[in-house]
Amino acid sequence: MGEIIDGKKVAATVKENIKEFIRSRVEVGNKVPTVASILIGDDGGSIYYQNSQFKIAADLGIDYKKINLPSSCTEEEAINTIKQLNEDKGINGIILLLPLPASLDEKKIIAAIDPSKDIDCLTDVSIGKFYSGNDGFIPCTPRSVMTLLDYYNIPLEGKKAVVVGRSNVVGKPVAQLLLQKNSTVTICHSRTNDLKDVCSEADILVVAMGKPHFIDKSYVKKDAVVIDVGTSSLNGKITGDVLFDDVVTKAAMITPVPGGVGSLTTTLLFLNVCEAMEDYDSKDSFGNRS
Repeated sequence: MGEIIDGKKVAATVKENIKEFIRSRVEVGNKVPTVASILIGDDGGSIYYQNSQFKIAADLGIDYKKINLPSSCTEEEAINTIKQLNEDKGINGIILLLPLPASLDEKKIIAAIDPSKDIDCLTDVSIGKFYSGNDGFIPCTPRSVMTLLDYYNIPLEGKKAVVVGRSNVVGKPVAQLLLQKNSTVTICHSRTNDLKDVCSEADILVVAMGKPHFIDKSYVKKDAVVIDVGTSSLNGKITGDVLFDDVVTKAAMITPVPGGVGSLTTTLLFLNVCEAMEDYDSKDSFGNRS
């Protein structure tokens, strides 16, 4: 049986280091980090996500401001709201909850966010910095994948890594981060020939397909590390892309869903805002100075 990679345990470690940073600011009379979250319309998933972020921020000691605009909001009103937050020195990070109402130009509104406050790494400038290796924010879900691998001391250099899924949100940035760690990376997608054969060669298999229980143990090399980024609803339950009970018998290590990658993602969003603070000491996700 493979070892379970516990995302909740890792998140607790990162949270404690965020709290330590915030306590150190308060002790010398500095303000706590402040995040502004913009929700346009009444998308149920976005409302849930905003409320979840609010609770986590409160636990960490981060000031989280909800800015809710109606579905009838115009592009000009949305952009003006973002510009005001850009200019507000008391706001350290801006979160724009997606999707936006169909009447709005998503790319145009995202482009209005100041890249120095773009903690969700949405703007073209932030994405360009990420792929060029310049200082900037790391997208939170891909960062969660890498943080789990780091926490469990999983060697990446020279290893064969296969990423199943080529989305701009997960697949491509995860591949980029693995390349930075000197893994040999293959990206697969819906048109990949012999997907099973490619996956079964992977030392590290990262799955982000959006197809529940698609990957069974026939896709997995013995003693591989399997990271399941998928989240789908199946029979009223949240499940991943990996058939967990099957694959756990063959993999060396595996993330569950829920309880794996997703447990850490929002916490890393708030780590990004801490790193945006001028006095943040250069550390890794676990508080170790680089």
